[in-house]
Amino acid sequence: MVNLLGSGEFWECITTVHQNSYSRILKAIMSLESITPATKPEASVYLPYYQGKKRNALPYALGLYKQGNVEGERTIEGTSSISFLATWNVSVLPADLTRCIMQFDGDADLTYEVTMETHQFVDFLISVVVAMNQNKTPDFDKGFYRKLLRMDE
Repeated sequence: MVNLLGSGEFWECITTVHQNSYSRILKAIMSLESITPATKPEASVYLPYYQGKKRNALPYALGLYKQGNVEGERTIEGTSSISFLATWNVSVLPADLTRCIMQFDGDADLTYEVTMETHQFVDFLISVVVAMNQNKTPDFDKGFYRKLLRMDE
């Protein structure tokens, strides 16, 4: 009898190649060049909420915010990364509420939701923009995931 599925090593290799290709595709699709930065008047409304270097990334974070979604990958220690799609409603004012829905690995059972003031969410998007500027796959920082998973409540 012939094993038509191939060896486990073969499929692990194919999976690894696929994941690496996906990472490269994400990096190509989600680059800073794909984001139209916010105008100075749009960014000026948010300036009181940020200090220092965060202000430099603010126009791009607001541009990403206006897109209403970002695709990326979350690195997980000891295993391969997991892809995600984050979507959110777009509002105008920093004190308005933004509801973000995050789905991991295209699996409806791995969908999470968090609501916060827009200026807080844009702060998390600043970390995404900084990662993108360093040619890394888009990802949120640990603080965002703590809030998403309600670990600080």
